[in-house]
Amino acid sequence: MSAAHPPAKQTAIVGLDDGNIGLRRDAPVPLPQQQLADDMILVRNVAVALSSMDAKLVATTTTITPGAIAGMDFAGEVVALGSNVRTAAPIRVGDRVCGAVPGMHAPSSPEMVGAFAEYTVAADITTMKIPGYMSFEAGASLGSGLGAVGMALFQSLDVPGTPKRPAEKPVDVLVYGGSTANGTLAMQLLKLSGLRVIATCSPHNFALVRSYGADAVFDYRAPLCTDDIRNYTHNSLRFALDCISEPETMQFCYACIGRQGGKYTALEPYPEFLHTRPNAAVVPDWVPGPAVFGKRLGWPEPSFARVPSDEQRAFVIEWFAIAQELLDGGKLKPHPLRLLPGGLDGVLHGLEQLRLKRVSGEKLVCRVQASLHENMDRILAEEPTPSGQKRYLVRYTGPEGASSSSSSSSKWVEVDKLQEKPQILHDWYKEKWWTT
Repeated sequence: MSAAHPPAKQTAIVGLDDGNIGLRRDAPVPLPQQQLADDMILVRNVAVALSSMDAKLVATTTTITPGAIAGMDFAGEVVALGSNVRTAAPIRVGDRVCGAVPGMHAPSSPEMVGAFAEYTVAADITTMKIPGYMSFEAGASLGSGLGAVGMALFQSLDVPGTPKRPAEKPVDVLVYGGSTANGTLAMQLLKLSGLRVIATCSPHNFALVRSYGADAVFDYRAPLCTDDIRNYTHNSLRFALDCISEPETMQFCYACIGRQGGKYTALEPYPEFLHTRPNAAVVPDWVPGPAVFGKRLGWPEPSFARVPSDEQRAFVIEWFAIAQELLDGGKLKPHPLRLLPGGLDGVLHGLEQLRLKRVSGEKLVCRVQASLHENMDRILAEEPTPSGQKRYLVRYTGPEGASSSSSSSSKWVEVDKLQEKPQILHDWYKEKWWTT
């Protein structure tokens, strides 16, 4: 095993004993290097992305595990490699990688840790090398989405075409929730597979959804939307991917599937009582997203109780190899990104925005280390420098590079460090003018 030397402690978002989540600055780094399993990769995270699944896993006390680290999607630099790591693109210490890990997993296994931390341990089968043209933020936005959508389209729905072998004749595929991050990934993959995409979203996202490949877009709130989709598809729709996965969205998709039946796949478990068309040969399924990690997780039963199989693992390995090729070839573009300020503190705010359903048409991402200027609070003093310029004693929240409302410190900085946050300079001189 090749390795560097990470610290013993780190900052991470973890489950607390009271059933909430919070930021700990003394969380253990995932593994002592000598214990890194053969197929695992230790990564120093640079950016992380937030998903609706992250928000759901930290929303109630039943899904929060004390001591477990939250978060699924990461991007960073390789710190150490297990002795038998096999990724689609060869990697070595120092390389930029992205992927998915099982956030909020019970911490009894140190190899199963979340992404919302300075360091994480990732399985080789779900880790990809970030192409040179792509930022850490964009890479972080892809991991779990690529895994879940790939399994949904090419294993569960088994659509007639893949990016490697496009369909000879296009068929219609419904993507409910086309403006979600999973929706835009699904639409791109379907177009690369030679298929025709029908998407639903709010009207304000129509242009976005079309830009990712939708052939037809419908307002899911329109009273006759399901009738319109049946008419558009000549009542012959056979494939429906539900990226929202709520009871009403399942009913919507069932209403769109044609008279001869078809397949419906959700990205989360669906309620069995809503399977209302057994006689029309509609086959419902849901993608066990945790299966992408290749190991059983300590997430609540029964929702995520499926045990990954050898067949599932083989599919994941093959699929992430295809995904790596698509990324290397520039054939997939990430969802529109919104960068949250404040380091890992920003993640807590983002999770609340997702819980309140205040995010539309964007993927929330965050740099793990906040830049100093983000955390500047106010100027405390000034003094001249030998060069004739001035420097300022600036108060900022948290240790340098991380924001925290519970602590503050100060640092002397040159004037050029204040250019990205001029308001505190303005306030300083305004205060001086009024008090002199």
